[in-house]
Order: sequence, then C-alpha cells, then structure tokens
Amino acid sequence: MQPQEQTNISHWKNVEIENLPRDLRFHPSTAENLRLLSPGEIESYNREGYLKGFGVFGEDEMMNLRQYVDGLLDCAIAEGGDGYSISSAHLKHGRVYDLMRDSRLVDYIRDLIGPDIIGWGAHLFCKMPRDTKRVSWHQDATYWPMTPSKVATIWLAIDDADRENACMRFIPGSHLQGALQFRESDTEENNVLFQTVENAEQYGKPVDVELRAGQISLHADLLLHGSEPNHSDRRRCGLTLRYCPSDVVAYQGWSEKGVLISGSDPAGHWANPKRPTGE
Repeated sequence: MQPQEQTNISHWKNVEIENLPRDLRFHPSTAENLRLLSPGEIESYNREGYLKGFGVFGEDEMMNLRQYVDGLLDCAIAEGGDGYSISSAHLKHGRVYDLMRDSRLVDYIRDLIGPDIIGWGAHLFCKMPRDTKRVSWHQDATYWPMTPSKVATIWLAIDDADRENACMRFIPGSHLQGALQFRESDTEENNVLFQTVENAEQYGKPVDVELRAGQISLHADLLLHGSEPNHSDRRRCGLTLRYCPSDVVAYQGWSEKGVLISGSDPAGHWANPKRPTGE
C-alpha cells in the first residue's frame, strides 16, 4: 500500500493512530564509535532531548540550496499550496534525496541512533514574512504511526532563524515525560498542525533555537516544541529530515517512505525507494 500524499499538512489528522500498538517512551542513545558528537553531547541529548548549533554547510552552498528551495516553493504556491505543503520531498526531488543521504548530516544521526539508519521524512517548514500561523506545542511521535519512539529529526536552517522571525522553541527534558495528553487545536490558534499540548511550560522553560543558515539542530520525537507567528519581514525556512533505526515498525503504508541510508534492514520492513529521477 502506498502512503497517501497530502498537499496540506492540516489534513494529516489520522483518527485511527491512537489505537495502534505503539511504544511511546524515550529510548536513550547508546551509540558507540562516535564520529562527530562527544560523549558529553550524547549525554546532553539524552537529558535535554535536543542538540543545536552545528554548522554543516557553507555560505556558497547554502546560497545555491536556498535558490533551489525558492524554486520548489514557487511551484508549490503556483499549484495552490503554501510554505508548508512540500512533504515527503525525498520521494519527489532528487536533490532532497541526496541531502537525506549526505554523510555530513548522517554522521550526526549515526552517533545518536546507531549504524542501521532509515530516512523516511523530508518536509519544508517555511514561515513566510508576516505569516500569522503558529506551530502549537506538540510532540512529533504522537502524529506518526510508528513504534518504538526512536526517531531523530535534523532541522536544517535554509534561512537564518531567530526570535524575530519565529525560530523553533524547545522545552528541554520534556521528552522524558512520555506521550503527553493533547487536544485537537482550535481554529483560533491558527495552528499549522492539529495537536496542542496545553500548559506545556509546566514541563520546563522554553529555549529559542536560533540558527544561522547552514546550521542544524537535532531533536527527539517526544520533545515538546513549537513556534510563534512570524511578525517580521523575513522568511524563516527549514528542512526537516527524519531518521530512525531500521528496527522501528511503521504502520499504514508509511514503510514505503523509508530509504535505507546506512547499515541493514534485516526484517526487510522498509521499502527503500530509489532516488527520484526528476524534479
């Protein structure tokens, strides 16, 4: 079964997902033979649920990548979409597929989840200037028909992201609470997604994830995070790349999205689609 492709993230609601047998607990990183991260950074990730501020791509490379993303956005908007419409991009765009496999990114993931790596998600989150939408406090894992909760997300800053243009915000340590109760978002929230964890700041003091273009953050799938409307005249665009160990099980056809990035998939659960040939 092919996963249904959605053009509007607000339609991602899945009423059956809560009945799936899922292990929604944080599984600490126990990776060995570290390549990029230090033991102290692994300890921090396990304790806080995130790492941030790693420079990966230089200015010239980012200028070229930003032009490429501009083209993708222009096409999406021309087709009636918006800055959040480009999802599962690795299945449609060869350059995004290549980014997902780029060793400069994958080595960070290997240090967190081990050598058997599946890349299954690539989604652009582009808050346009004066964008009134917010991303309410939420946990990624509660949206996904996957188990156990071992997904690590790279957020690659396409543009500079700071408080002024609505950078992401994390609540450190909230991933250790397990799956938190959420409600369906109200229309008045103007939420990009559809889940809201109320009183989220009872779990910790939020931190702003300010990044320069070409830098990345990494976060666990149970970490509470969100972002405010962009009241500035600058765009704030980021590419999320989602990875998990190959022993994670995906329901409802989502295994069709998974590319074997490194190591092996002994169960043959993930489809491992080939690189798309066209844009």
